[in-house]
Amino acid sequence: MAAEPPALRLRPPGNAGDSPPVPRLLGGCVPLSHQVAGHMYGKDKVGILQHPDGTVLKQLQPPPRGPRELEFYTMVYAADCADTVLLELRKHLPKYYGVWSPPTAPNDVYLKLEDVTHKFNKPCIMDVKIGRKSYDPFASSEKIQQQVSKYPLMEEIGFLVLGMRVYHVHSDSYETQNQHYGRNLTKETLKEGVSKFFHNGFCLRKDAIAASIQKVEKILQWFESQKQLNFYASSLLFVYEGSSQPATTKSNDRTLAGKFLSKGHLSDADALECNNNFHLFGSPANGTSVGKSLSKVYARHRKLYSKKHHSQTSLKVETLEQDNGWKSMSQEHLNGNVLSQLEKVFYHLPAGRQEITEAEVRMIDFAHVFPSNTVDEGYVYGLKHLIAVLRSILDS
Repeated sequence: MAAEPPALRLRPPGNAGDSPPVPRLLGGCVPLSHQVAGHMYGKDKVGILQHPDGTVLKQLQPPPRGPRELEFYTMVYAADCADTVLLELRKHLPKYYGVWSPPTAPNDVYLKLEDVTHKFNKPCIMDVKIGRKSYDPFASSEKIQQQVSKYPLMEEIGFLVLGMRVYHVHSDSYETQNQHYGRNLTKETLKEGVSKFFHNGFCLRKDAIAASIQKVEKILQWFESQKQLNFYASSLLFVYEGSSQPATTKSNDRTLAGKFLSKGHLSDADALECNNNFHLFGSPANGTSVGKSLSKVYARHRKLYSKKHHSQTSLKVETLEQDNGWKSMSQEHLNGNVLSQLEKVFYHLPAGRQEITEAEVRMIDFAHVFPSNTVDEGYVYGLKHLIAVLRSILDS
């Protein structure tokens, strides 16, 4: 068993100023505010809880699923484990801290797990079920029919988006999608549907996509090298930072942003860089108006005039297509509110290209894991297709 987790702050749902009081449950625990899939508190008997020490608590499911998941974690995190395959697998799982029961209900058993999102300021989260089958080899015919009917394309696509939560910088709020969003994705809309998770309302976070691909590729390498376990109805949890924390934002970037916002231009020596080695703002000449500066900023732009309101200008802009750059950055109907909108973009850009984008991809949900002597072809298939879709989004 891993060492006890360090004490972490509890994150209330949404902004502290407008949130209703968070109900405290067993042992001072609260519902996990950023859960995107699975049994939800308020809808089911109990959802995922957050312990006061910052870990998350997942109630053990009824037999045989619950005991099977407990056995999986116990096996992988055994103190005397010397199996190199399992030791390598630990890198891709949430840390396991044993089981927990509330003093008032000792018969209720919870898995005590790492909260993968705790280090993020504005975590963007997506739960993706992996594999060609969402039922295990021992499922009844009724169970198989039920699972297949939920998403008939699972066999062909190899994964299913169960839910997502995306931070939008312009509104300082989250957009959420539930399981019905993923089930409605077709082969034609799959790429666009997944890319929604990486779009912050202003631009496509290609840095987060690239970081996520690297994590998934490492998980794929593990699966291709092991023949001990097969996984069914298991998921990948994607997390990336939606906003640069003010404390970690480079002072130089903020200074340059301030120069532009106050004067409407930057000198030839000034440039504002976002990550991915992409210069968002170039060097407009001194004295240019804000409107003309914007036209200098972007390589291509179009001014769309409303037929009904000729006095208002709708501006849609696209960035210069450079390698590893954010190729799509648009804001429609700016209507004179350019500076306030741009300021929000600047102050929520990732910290800088020299720093690695903060992202995590972890395997979760192990109620249907079974011993095997073959490669888990269904899971490998799903991972490969998911990587292909992510690469397609990155390259588009």
